[in-house]
Amino acid sequence: MARPSGQTQHRLANQILNLIRDAKFEPGHRLREQHLADLLGLSRTPVRSALALLSSLGIVEARKNIGFVLVKPFDALQRVEIEIPASADQRLYETLIRDRLAGSLPDSLTQTDIAQRYGVDRVVMLRTLMRLAEDGLVARNKGHGWTFLPTLDSKLALHSSYEFRSTIEPAIFLLSTFKSDPALLDRARMQHMYLLSHPDVDALDAAVIFDTDASFHEMFAEFSGNAFFLQAVQQQNRLRRTLEFGGYHNRRRMRDWCKEHLSIIDAVVIGDLDRASEVMRTHLQNASETMLAIRGISETRTSRNR
Repeated sequence: MARPSGQTQHRLANQILNLIRDAKFEPGHRLREQHLADLLGLSRTPVRSALALLSSLGIVEARKNIGFVLVKPFDALQRVEIEIPASADQRLYETLIRDRLAGSLPDSLTQTDIAQRYGVDRVVMLRTLMRLAEDGLVARNKGHGWTFLPTLDSKLALHSSYEFRSTIEPAIFLLSTFKSDPALLDRARMQHMYLLSHPDVDALDAAVIFDTDASFHEMFAEFSGNAFFLQAVQQQNRLRRTLEFGGYHNRRRMRDWCKEHLSIIDAVVIGDLDRASEVMRTHLQNASETMLAIRGISETRTSRNR
């Protein structure tokens, strides 16, 4: 039987963590493989692999003749989110965007150019190009090859992205299909409180900070009950990972948006969705101004060094 991929193993480990937190299991609780497999609709093999990953992280422990046992209390796991390793497609997607923004790629590329430059196989390359096309970042040429669209001009892309997000994200709260999940809101609150209360905020990994921010916005898109809103926010998060990542070293702004996020969570918890929509709009405006300022500074420095 094929072993689960690294991404599958990490995703399942996060799903098991969610089950532990939701059920409020205490240390010593036995995590039965078959029971977890039934809950997740899977076979025991991928579940065993995910439990082994949790064991390597010190969250569960494998005991002889018993199986896997929880060793950390559920409330100590509220801030734990296992980072899912990037797929070959995702790595190529992000590399192409970064190289384009850095000015090291021409307007048009052929598949042969990409294969030779990045050493990727045809299947990965085609999947990545199709995803870039779906996200409005490249277009297939009439003859052969692919052309980057103007959306990947960094400042234009940032401005357009925030204009788009400022239109759709505040509207999410006002949809008739919007329905929040109290458990997910509590978990998001804990993640943000962890960032705010961290004793050495400069030591925090920028990837962890970005993922907390991105998952927050995606959570509300999921609450929308509308697949088109969710797809739009997921697409924006993919773009933001490349366009905005450098801004996550701005720890002062991180504290500000954490507080703004918490205000949105508070409004949703008490059912004041109009307030949540207003705060989201203000939050996106503040984020736009910060990111555009950071991009402007970095581009000025780059132009001076040319």
